[in-house]
Formats: sequence, C-alpha cells, structure tokens
Amino acid sequence: MASIDPSKAIPVHRIDLPRIVLVGKGVLSEINGICHELGYQKALIVTGKNTFMIAGERVQLMLVNDGVASERSIVEDAQLETVGRVMEDANKSRAEVLIGVGGGRSIDVAKLAAAKTGKAFISVPTVASHDGIASNLASVKGMERPYTVKAVSPIAVVMDSGIIAASPYRYTAAGCGDVISKVTEVEDWKLAHAQNGDYYGAYAASLALMSSQLIMENAERIKLNTSETVRELLEALISCSTSMSIAGSSRPCSGSAHLFSHALDLILDKPALHGEQCGVGCIMMAKLHGFDWEKIRDRLQILGAPTTALGLCIKKEKIIEALVMAQGIRPDRYTILSKVPLDRVSAKALAVETDVI
Repeated sequence: MASIDPSKAIPVHRIDLPRIVLVGKGVLSEINGICHELGYQKALIVTGKNTFMIAGERVQLMLVNDGVASERSIVEDAQLETVGRVMEDANKSRAEVLIGVGGGRSIDVAKLAAAKTGKAFISVPTVASHDGIASNLASVKGMERPYTVKAVSPIAVVMDSGIIAASPYRYTAAGCGDVISKVTEVEDWKLAHAQNGDYYGAYAASLALMSSQLIMENAERIKLNTSETVRELLEALISCSTSMSIAGSSRPCSGSAHLFSHALDLILDKPALHGEQCGVGCIMMAKLHGFDWEKIRDRLQILGAPTTALGLCIKKEKIIEALVMAQGIRPDRYTILSKVPLDRVSAKALAVETDVI
C-alpha cells in the first residue's frame, strides 16, 4: 500500500453554518422558543436605540415572559471600543448568548463580541442591507484592517420579512446591490485561481453566483417590497453567507467591487451604504471583466439602487480616488484590479464610460 505524502495532504477545512434559520412574516415570535431549544437561560440583546423600539424591546419582553433572563446593551456605532463595552456587558450579565437585533452595526458588534467572549450568537436583522446577517465575518472600525474580519457564525438566524419589508426601502435596495455584485466578485475569484494560483471552490462560487442571478431576474418583483418578495432577497443573502462559510473566507462574495466600497469608506466622512457602493462598483468592474455592465446597471435602476456618483451623493473626484486606491486596500487579494491596474486617467475613463460620473 502506497504511503501518503504529508506535504500533499488536503488541509482540514471547518464549515460552521447556522443550526436554525427562520425566514418569514411573524417569525420574530419564535425567538424565545429558539432559546429554550438551544438551552439558553440568559441572553444579552445588542441593539440600537431605534431598532430596540422596532424589534429589540419585543424580543426582550418575549424572553423575560418565557423565563429567559434578558438584559440589553445599546450600541450607537461599530467601533472596536464598543465591542469591548458589549463584551463587559455580556460577562457582567453572565449571558450565554448574544442576540444582535438591528442592522449591520448591531449585528457586527454582537458577532465580534460573541467571538471574543466565547459565547453563542443569534442574528435578528431588521433590515436586509448586506450579506453579513448570517456569516461569520464582521466589519468593525478601529481594527488594523478596513475590511471584514473573522468572528463567529450565528447559531440561529431569525429574519422576520414583515419587519424588514416595513424598513426604509433604501436598505433593501442596498442589499440587492450587495448580492448582485457577486457576479464580479466570483469572476475575480476565478481570475485569482487562474492567474495567481489561489484556491477556488466551485460549489461556494456557484451559490454566490446563483444569488446574484436570482436578484437580477426578480428585480421587478423585489421592487414591490412586500414580505413575500423581500423573502427572495433574504434567502439570497443566506445563500451568500453560506458560500463564505463553505469557502472558509469572504472570497466568493468580496472582490474588486467590495475593495472599491472599502476605499470609499476610508476616504469619505459620510459614505453611502455598503451595498449601494458595491452595486456601483460592480458596474465598473463588470466593464473591466468584459461583462454586460449595462444590464447590471439597468437591474439596479429597476430596484431603485444608485448607479452613479450623484446617486451615491459622492463627488466625482472621490469615485476616481477610490478606484485608484481600491486594490491597495487588500493587495493580497487578487482581482481584476491586479490584472488591470488603474491610474487617475484610466480610472476616470472607466467611470465616464460606465456613466458613473
């Protein structure tokens, strides 16, 4: 029997996925049952001031009335020091699970605080603005890197489509922009495999690409913004989160369009929503990849998502600056911007040709 060369052994890859995923109108009422099913008796609700009134207070009342001790930690930003404060609240209350209720800010802070304290995490989004609602990645300011870092996967995700459909539609359109951008991010991943020898996972890539195609094909329906049509976006976001867990990184969902968005976050005092910026970035990166960028732009317009610098409320000069600096945000991640580096002249030409400026 031939021996196996240890140097060629396939490394062990751990995939952490949510144990429970609930999607639908009115599923918020199931949160106490989930805590009992998972054996949690003490919880800390991490939420914002507004989202506490929208859903956090209901979650706390349901838990307390059903015998689950519950305290709350109000967050106003996604800074590293806020994570530290939530960690203190979690330890002081002896919480067994942190429940993030709100948008990306509350969920990311709760997710990272849970990871750092070794506690479980439940995700309860009130908007569907990006694909982090069910992933193990978090975006928090004040860290060494301006992009997402590994945290912990939610053990449960509760997505009440009724609450999300009632949120400002801008957030739903942004979520669609984030998902649509996977078409260029997957192509970046393929390119990194072909040109740079990076690992590429076809199954994870297929999940992300399928989500993008789903939103593109159903743009008119999703624009209706009912609890039924919003569910299609929520399922696509779950699929994107799953693709990242399977890949073991954000690679299937984060490439050149996301680097463009991260660059805008760094250079602007008040950037647009993450998904909005990714959507506009996707238009330009699709042009570089040789894709039908006009179709992507048209789908985003149908959804009511921004497709121009004006729509993002960002000056034209900042778009050019972000395009030039994007690949430098994460030089280790090979994308189309590695193959086709942009200077100020070529960046401006790209933005003009795609009607972004």
